[in-house]
Amino acid sequence: MTRRLLTKGGTFSPKGHFFAKRGHFFARRELFNMKLSLIRTGQGFFFFHNLEKWPRNLLNDIEANCFVKSNFITVLEEKSLMEEVEPKVKRLKYETSHWDDAIHLFRERKFSKWSAENEAVIQRILDASFPSSSSEKSVWSGEAHVLDLHKDGHIRPHIDSIRYCGEIVSGASLLSDCIMRLRHEKEKNLLVVDMHLPRLSLYKLSGAGRYEFTHEILPDKKSFFSDERLKVGRQRRISIICRDLPKLKDASVLEEIKFSRIPERD
Repeated sequence: MTRRLLTKGGTFSPKGHFFAKRGHFFARRELFNMKLSLIRTGQGFFFFHNLEKWPRNLLNDIEANCFVKSNFITVLEEKSLMEEVEPKVKRLKYETSHWDDAIHLFRERKFSKWSAENEAVIQRILDASFPSSSSEKSVWSGEAHVLDLHKDGHIRPHIDSIRYCGEIVSGASLLSDCIMRLRHEKEKNLLVVDMHLPRLSLYKLSGAGRYEFTHEILPDKKSFFSDERLKVGRQRRISIICRDLPKLKDASVLEEIKFSRIPERD
């Protein structure tokens, strides 16, 4: 059977079913019978399930406000970060249940001070993640949340509390690739997008992807990407997570939030 694929303004890969246009790549089995779509923004990966069911405004919002930047951190920078992180997290035991039941097999710590070399990496994360214009400027919490996820661990679907978190969360992935899955809060089985987070990459969630969707890290046995079921092997993963603070007028509340653990939304 001949497949009909739109080619104007695009190119085909050797496999013949990847469509590229204006820097975005779409995986299509048939143009008029499309169930799944792969969108590659820059060097990051977004795989939309049930693409034809997605409202156009949501698609545009995810593409505009969420990203994955591959090779954001170098191997040498990863080594330097791990040399600072490892001695502190290895003293902790892997926990089997998070206090809000969102994470399985994890260790975590907050870091507010880094070596000069690593501080430069953290600053680069902030520069890439948070708006610099005065009208939109976000207030960083001042602490990086370091999450050590065991190779057999996973993060369950959850939405962060708006009382403790602002409009942006970003994270650098060390040691391992993984799949982050977003599910729409009201259409959990219909509006689903998978993000492939390669080792050394930086991801960002904001806009609709921040509070209209749950986010989770899939366990290794479920860590597949695209309709071709491409296996993304999971190993132990360290994520260095940066969040902005909620826009509250009460300074005392902001100070309290800076030193609080981040719960799920009620």
